[in-house]
Amino acid sequence: MMMIDIMNIMIGGLVLLIGVLIGVAFLTLLERKVLGYIQIRKGPNKLGFMGILQPFSDAIKLFSKEQVYLNYSNYFSYYFSPIISFMLSLIIWMVIPYLFNMVMFNLGLLFFLSCTSVGVYTLLIAGWSSNSNYSLLGGLRAVAQTISYEVSLSLILMSSIIMIMDMNLIKFSEYQFLIWFMFMMIPLSMCLFSSMLAETNRTPFDFAEGESELVSGFNIEYSSGGFALIFLAEYSSILFMSMLFVIMNMGGYELNLFFYLKLVFISFFFIWVRGTLPRYRYDKLMYLCWKSYLPISLNYLLFFLGLKMLFS
Repeated sequence: MMMIDIMNIMIGGLVLLIGVLIGVAFLTLLERKVLGYIQIRKGPNKLGFMGILQPFSDAIKLFSKEQVYLNYSNYFSYYFSPIISFMLSLIIWMVIPYLFNMVMFNLGLLFFLSCTSVGVYTLLIAGWSSNSNYSLLGGLRAVAQTISYEVSLSLILMSSIIMIMDMNLIKFSEYQFLIWFMFMMIPLSMCLFSSMLAETNRTPFDFAEGESELVSGFNIEYSSGGFALIFLAEYSSILFMSMLFVIMNMGGYELNLFFYLKLVFISFFFIWVRGTLPRYRYDKLMYLCWKSYLPISLNYLLFFLGLKMLFS
């Protein structure tokens, strides 16, 4: 019986992994299409019906390209940091309330915060190990940004945790049966979404990849497979953050079409923001985090704590 359980868990994990990779592939296609429409030009439309095979041809092209060997890089760290980054972005998906794999995470949100915190090290090592001043500068900027917004992200998550007094993501659907948390805490939801943008290095917070002033940031020395893995890790994180936002603020997890439509809408919102907003000024970045998001999240945390004590 135990062997059947283990087999179920392994098959469930494999299905999840394949699903995430295919989802990431089509998210890149969606992004290129949407940006094409926003900028009044054609997106990918040549390969397959309406460009539907484009992500797969891009993947084959990237992984079959010649790998560049740097003379002065810290070889081991340089090649393994994108792999570890990609593995971490896939490991986080274990926390979703995925009914098929028979694993229940009672401390799911804590596991998520731990994995995203370790993800900072891969950014730093990727920037440092290639021994280029540009990539080191990009890595440092990325780490400064990610750590800052992790503080506000964790405090915002704490407010939701205090509301339901549980870190299990399955519980969120039970508590949002009558009203979504998004309507109960609108300013916090907006702060949560923009913190997620900063956490995944997306516009307007894409300082890790500031092309104009950093020549593509921490991943400047990566090409072919290494670049593809960094790219996959970023888009996998976007999908996960979209799903986390839907679970925590938009009605919780339900295995139906409406849940996936909400997930697609939030993912589309990430792309919409990229096509609409210019990049934030770097010296204003920490001001926004420490002077705006931190007081808001702390005040709401104390408010919900008081509310919980009052009603209990």
